Amino acid sequence: MHIPDGFLSTPVALLMWVVAIVGVAYALWRVNRELDERQVPLMGVLAAAIFAGQMLNFSVTGGTSGHLVGAALAAIVLGPWAAILVMTCVVGTQALLFQDGGLLALGANIVNMGLVGVAVGYAIYWTVRRLAGDRSWGLFAGGFVAGWLSIVIAALLCALQLAISGTSPANVAVPAMGGIHMLIGVGEGLITAGALAFLYAARRDLLLAGKAHLPSGKGVWIVGLAIAIVLAVLSPLASTHPDGLEWVAEQQGFIEAAREAPYELIPDYVFPGISNEAVATIVAGIVGSLIVFAITYLVAAGRRRRESLRAQ
Repeated sequence: MHIPDGFLSTPVALLMWVVAIVGVAYALWRVNRELDERQVPLMGVLAAAIFAGQMLNFSVTGGTSGHLVGAALAAIVLGPWAAILVMTCVVGTQALLFQDGGLLALGANIVNMGLVGVAVGYAIYWTVRRLAGDRSWGLFAGGFVAGWLSIVIAALLCALQLAISGTSPANVAVPAMGGIHMLIGVGEGLITAGALAFLYAARRDLLLAGKAHLPSGKGVWIVGLAIAIVLAVLSPLASTHPDGLEWVAEQQGFIEAAREAPYELIPDYVFPGISNEAVATIVAGIVGSLIVFAITYLVAAGRRRRESLRAQ
């Protein structure tokens, strides 16, 4: 769902930049006040895992594919404000280093996958949990619905942005984007529920993040980064079919509007200078995961340190 440059008009792209800046700035302010020091490494490893997970496209019927976005999962584990920072670091790194998503469209991608994906995922998850009471099925059902709906709502917002930009009429873009992402969202929901089931069995305390019993120590770093590296190693197995937005753009005839990036560093998640494409993809995934981990960790640790000094 990464929008390339050329799909959005300049006024729409700039408006989304304003919304993204305001939203991320508010999230930073809330993180300053609420972030527990023990959440810092958890933010880093979750960002790395989401980055690597997004490289694993899965096939969807009709010759298209989808991938984990991770906004709902991040919101459930970290809370909404830290999750927005995690998603911003992931989406920003993808655009700046991997040319996945446009630079002018980066504000819209942060709004769609970061702000809206996190807000919808968090709100739906806790609504289902409250309806379920103390029953454990609420955790898994809430995770599935939160993951599914976070994708569908983000896709519909993307369709409206395309329509307002004049790229595709609303009566075409909205049903096309909504329909295919209802299918892709099933994968997001299953992955989110599966990740919650893993955490429920292995580290139930992680699902109480932001409240109490936060994990600490090297175990979080080692396990989280190991998961990210395993996902990166599996990335050559990803589906080569176009993702939902690309598929809609091809079907509706506006794929040619996409503009090339003004520069290339690690385009298409293939590390330059390595002739074997599978190895180049794995190296790109590992390098990207470590970079996203480092950026997220430094941002979170810096904000936490600044708040601690201010409190003294």
